[in-house]
Amino acid sequence: MSVIAHDLAALPKRIAHPALHWADTTPDAPALATAERGLTYRELRSAIGEARRLLGEMGVRSGDRVMIVGENGIAMVVLIFAISELDAWSVIVNGRLSGRELAAIETHCRPRRILYTVDDSADAETHAAQSGARPLRIGAVASAAAGALAPCDAEPTHAGGERQVAALIYTSGTTGDPRGVMLTHRNLLYIASVSGKQRGLCAGDRVYGVLPIAHVFGLASTFLGTIYAGGCLETVPRFDPALVVAALQRGITVLQGVPVMYARLLEYAEIHGARLAGTRLRYLSAGGAPLDLGLKQRVERAFGLPLNNGYGLTECSPTVAQTRMDAPRDDESVGPPLPGLETRIVDEDGRDVETGAVGELWVRGPNVMAGYYRDADATAAAITADGWLRSGDLARRDPVDPDGSLFIVGRRKELIVHSGFNVYPAEVEGVLSLHPEVTVAAVVGKSAASNEDVFAFVQVVPGSAVSEADLKQFAAKRLAPYKVPGRIVRLESLPASSTGKILKKELVKQARGMEPESIP
Repeated sequence: MSVIAHDLAALPKRIAHPALHWADTTPDAPALATAERGLTYRELRSAIGEARRLLGEMGVRSGDRVMIVGENGIAMVVLIFAISELDAWSVIVNGRLSGRELAAIETHCRPRRILYTVDDSADAETHAAQSGARPLRIGAVASAAAGALAPCDAEPTHAGGERQVAALIYTSGTTGDPRGVMLTHRNLLYIASVSGKQRGLCAGDRVYGVLPIAHVFGLASTFLGTIYAGGCLETVPRFDPALVVAALQRGITVLQGVPVMYARLLEYAEIHGARLAGTRLRYLSAGGAPLDLGLKQRVERAFGLPLNNGYGLTECSPTVAQTRMDAPRDDESVGPPLPGLETRIVDEDGRDVETGAVGELWVRGPNVMAGYYRDADATAAAITADGWLRSGDLARRDPVDPDGSLFIVGRRKELIVHSGFNVYPAEVEGVLSLHPEVTVAAVVGKSAASNEDVFAFVQVVPGSAVSEADLKQFAAKRLAPYKVPGRIVRLESLPASSTGKILKKELVKQARGMEPESIP
């Protein structure tokens, strides 16, 4: 039996089972913490049982969808576990979405109940009030609000974790139309186990949980990964650089974030003279968006630690690759694929390209989603008959690395064709980020007559006087002429989602109203 087969066989059948295991073996160990209180594993188990009882009394059945609208906190963690113990599906939604966006998700997934984590999210509290939701008290540990019972056709229930859906995560991807990604218990527990093991997570860790649990990075890697290892998750509703600095001084050992968070943290430290190094922090990583080499280098200098990198997508629960602690990288590689995963890099006809060449990354393994909910056509377009997920991302494999580390070049649909040449936004962004006064860069294409122009948007360090001409000259020394942006626009901050991902669609809209000053 292979190692991965053994690991899969050993995975619990439900996502709550690791928490219940630690409640039996280390009941007094800390499981969750907030700014106000903490919960031991014994208390967490009690809260899960109480929430399960309440939800059952409220009419939630196996196979039902239950929407959770809110932000990170004890209530969200307890509700996700309780719903999973009923074999219902958690539809986890960020409370910062608009009423229109929530309504679209509700219409699509047809939930039995909508729950709002009012303790941890002012936006969720507003949504709850507007919907007429009633208070729901989960023992002495958390408060929420519950919407009315709604008609709901229950989905089939499966005993095995490989088929039973645990969470329905809505993502717009590159289509603009939200799709419900069905993630099974095995999908999520595989990531919690394997990626957590590669991070060395253990019972003594205190993990800073600011990545939104409504996003699969925060759900599987940070939240479930911590609980799987028996560690303590410090739940944080929203990113605030001052709170991160305070948490470092308090003794967190693991910090995961998206690149924009690190850029803001460095700005805060520079302005306020905050010290980031010399704490108990032992592991630092970025994911959820491309990590520019310049930002990586600045973060590593500030913390005195390697900044690990990774790559994933919601449809892969989410992790596909991550750099290893024992082999830190000094480039933009996202590391080798996780153990047990198969990857291919293919051309437009689905044929494998030569090692080192760019192509679309395909993935097969226990992290690949069960499909898009109520969208068989989209599922068939994304997953081949023999189980390969077409990621839509362009990648290349390191030709000299025996582990086959990956480099993500960009989204296939974001490829810019300028004057007949391919321009990969990630490459241009990486070069601009090397400039000492650029904290974040984003590159988009603008359609022109039989051509696409390259536009760049940058966020610079506070007080910087760097000009567009300076940045173009910097880029021109490091890029082929056709890759140099026709415009480089300074913004006070780049538009970002609640998870920190740069909203390139907003930048494309801005680019439409601009003309390039020069076309290389």
